[in-house]
Amino acid sequence: MTKLWVNWAGDQQCTPTRLCAPRDHAELSAELARAAEDGHRVRVAGSGHSFTDTCLTDGVLLDLSRMNRVLDVDREAGLARVQAGMTLAALNTRLDAHNLAFPNLGDIDVQTIAGATATGTHGTGGQLPNISAALHAVELMTADGRIVELTEESGPQAWRAARVGLGALGVITAFTLRLVPSFVLEGIERPVPVEEVLADLDAYIDGNDHFEFYMFAHSPIAMTKRNNRVDLAPAPRSETVDWFADILLSNHVFDGLCRLARRRPSLIPWIQRGAAYAGSYRRQVDRSYRVFTSPRLFRFTEMEYAIPREHSAAAIREIKETAKRFDSPMPIEVRWVAGDDAFLSPAGGRATCYIAVHQYQGMDHEPFFRACEAIFDAYDGRPHWGKRHFQTAETLHGRYPEWDRFAAVRRHYDPAGRFANDYLDRVLGPVSAAEDTADQRG
Repeated sequence: MTKLWVNWAGDQQCTPTRLCAPRDHAELSAELARAAEDGHRVRVAGSGHSFTDTCLTDGVLLDLSRMNRVLDVDREAGLARVQAGMTLAALNTRLDAHNLAFPNLGDIDVQTIAGATATGTHGTGGQLPNISAALHAVELMTADGRIVELTEESGPQAWRAARVGLGALGVITAFTLRLVPSFVLEGIERPVPVEEVLADLDAYIDGNDHFEFYMFAHSPIAMTKRNNRVDLAPAPRSETVDWFADILLSNHVFDGLCRLARRRPSLIPWIQRGAAYAGSYRRQVDRSYRVFTSPRLFRFTEMEYAIPREHSAAAIREIKETAKRFDSPMPIEVRWVAGDDAFLSPAGGRATCYIAVHQYQGMDHEPFFRACEAIFDAYDGRPHWGKRHFQTAETLHGRYPEWDRFAAVRRHYDPAGRFANDYLDRVLGPVSAAEDTADQRG
């Protein structure tokens, strides 16, 4: 059945020949066999929280939301086997029931675990890598219906490719996650001048388990957030306080201000200064996943780049100054993570600063984002794979030391390019017919 698919932001859509929601391996294998017989390419859609055209197709679009179970938990070993279609929100609560948690999370939890890891989604923490580093094993179904288990022991090359794989190797159906015991975070938010933060940046990053901040182009204030582990019992805020802070102020009121800015861009500096000062002191002590995440109810689009940590302050200042030239009421978000070894991880091989810029729905993002991208390019930036960028395989190849190894693994597992689309053709290049080798498999 032909059906329109639209992403969360409402700015990416496609009309696949078939939109399928298999319930198990057998149904998924049958769909892949039919796609091959019909000559259709195949993509997988998670929760649609990517801002790029990464899963768009006119072929077969797979929805794995019915493959959404926790299959096994080994609490003592800290391992959990979960299906790929499970959302982070559902997974976090299930893991907490077993006294397990991710060591780090991003600030939203509506993504599927497969979508979040495939695009290199991350949180913040100078000593902590992105979410895909928690993948102990990856279960992959290839175009011919074969199921392969990828681990560091069975083949480190394929495992390092699959952890941030953009859906380019096949359909990931399950993961084994390596987790930590559940923990409590104390989250403290308070406004601090941007220049005060940048003057002592390493102390903020290294002196906290998780540090991040938001800033506005036209305000001198950084809205900082420090999350640290504490040996305290969870003390959830009342539903009224949560609704007032997270729903009313952070979503509905700010959404209204952005709508006003869209109609009258001249008000943006005043709106931003007021919004920055409104981000007053807040404290939260709760289970980690409740402190890490918060709701996002209004629509926007986003660009985020990973740059070497040592360039953080200089790049932050340049982005802030550049943003003053464009009409965007939205904040700039800054976070840090440790390096990792996934081939296409934006943080691969280096301590990393992530800087994200946003544009409100219905406002032109391209001139603003292109100006920011020029700055990120100058600092050897790598784009977040689920967020907007204007790169191609030609411009990206030299930024990833393991690019050719990923390409070799891709050729081995998807030699016909069954899981490609226009986005992957653009950012990875088409699958070549190069001869496979043992190194490509392993």
